[in-house]
Amino acid sequence: MNIPSELKYSKDHEWISIDGDVATIGITDFAQSELGDIVYVEVETVDETLDAEEVFGTVEAVKTVSDLFMPVSGEVVAFNETLEDEPEKVNSDPYGDGWIIKVKISDPSQLNDLLDEEGYKELIGA
Repeated sequence: MNIPSELKYSKDHEWISIDGDVATIGITDFAQSELGDIVYVEVETVDETLDAEEVFGTVEAVKTVSDLFMPVSGEVVAFNETLEDEPEKVNSDPYGDGWIIKVKISDPSQLNDLLDEEGYKELIGA
């Protein structure tokens, strides 16, 4: 199970990478393996400002659909449009080419509420 130490994690299995005041967000290796083959990623919240824990999109796998939750508050500034044609990138490279959105963070203090690598391992029992 791949759990990069430089990322932060939500209890809802999203990861977040910070670059200045912009965060890149995707789902964890654990989440994609639990979902199975991802066939569709939908995000209709670009240019919207959402609160932490609000739904920003959905991931559809062969057997289920799962909501995606904001780990922090902010404005959704980009969607990984590659996923429109290649949603399987979320399975094959969840922390790289399989990123889902970029967010301009509105409250950086919320990052303190997220899990680090050890906390996330504890959450999933790894």
